[in-house]
Amino acid sequence: MSDSLKDLEPILLAGISVRMLAELAVRAGYQVLALDYFGDADLQAVCPGQSLRRDYGSPYSAAALAAVAASLGTPSVVYNASMENHPYQVAQLAQGRQLLGNTPKTLARVRHPMLLAEALQTKGFAFPQTYLVAPEADTTALDQSRPWLWKPLKSGGGHGIRLWRGELPSENGILQEQLGGMVGSTVFVANGQQAVILGVTEQLAGCPAFGATGFQYCGNLLPPRLPPAEFTALLAELRLIVSHLTLTFGLRGLNGLDFIWHNQRVWTLEVNPRPSASLELIDTAYDVRVFRAHICSFSNQLPDFNLEPALARGVAAGKAILYATQDVGVGDTRDWRVQGLRDIPHSGEQIKKRHPICALVTTGQTPAMCLQQLETQATQLRTRLESW
Repeated sequence: MSDSLKDLEPILLAGISVRMLAELAVRAGYQVLALDYFGDADLQAVCPGQSLRRDYGSPYSAAALAAVAASLGTPSVVYNASMENHPYQVAQLAQGRQLLGNTPKTLARVRHPMLLAEALQTKGFAFPQTYLVAPEADTTALDQSRPWLWKPLKSGGGHGIRLWRGELPSENGILQEQLGGMVGSTVFVANGQQAVILGVTEQLAGCPAFGATGFQYCGNLLPPRLPPAEFTALLAELRLIVSHLTLTFGLRGLNGLDFIWHNQRVWTLEVNPRPSASLELIDTAYDVRVFRAHICSFSNQLPDFNLEPALARGVAAGKAILYATQDVGVGDTRDWRVQGLRDIPHSGEQIKKRHPICALVTTGQTPAMCLQQLETQATQLRTRLESW
């Protein structure tokens, strides 16, 4: 399928931000057309596309994305965040096109926290204690001596997650026990029957160095900062989990699984059934064309890839999302890419407080070294921004 699609019209890429996906596709030899919200400067340098914000003056919504996509005559579509939370709009995206992603039915099932919990726990895998709750729910039976998190049902990037202190917001959500340990994610590619893990990362969340707060996602380190024996045990369990979930839910293409490594066990938090933000780290550090792996999976072809030899190369990578701690103007951004910056705003753009400024990416010998480099990059960029 990969070779045939390279010769066809462009593949539509749809999501809130598709710069990374577009770069990975072009690197793998595919033609693509971008449709997202931001329309970043470096995306426009990669492929043609349209932006909800720049071309339509529209706020982001899955419905707006699907409506614009209907006017674009592409024969196939790949979606990414945050379309996994909107099965109906994914069905709209797929009208008249080949859907190169998980089906709306699969999305609805695997994104349901209780269905996911049941699928894992019946096979002996760990899942945090979790309850669906409405604003008027009776929570007196919960053990309030333990920490709990409230999460929105349609979560993404840690937005809306908060410590639960006895009161429920005025919307439906879930209460989930808070566990200690390393928060991580794994990327795998599946064909509905089998799955291949392409990488495991440590997630960064709420890091002040990057302007993030609370549980807000702000990056990944590849591989995690774990002792070798622990990582070996972690990887072995992850392989069992993603294989089971692939069969149970019929997962296809690139998927992500978020987890906590707690008491030497993997505690699954959620499945992100679409391409994940850490893909560019895997593509670079392990020299594997992840977009090609995604496309080929829909012809039931999985890559001949083994993570252990890739790890043995001793290459680490890191990515961080830098958030504005105050309203800021960015000045001239034409040289940002050569400095290791991605998702670059246009020159002169104004960024509001708590909104993302850009992404930082780096490689190094260890994940700790990568984190240090990312923090240095963040400090240097903030210093430049303050001088404008």
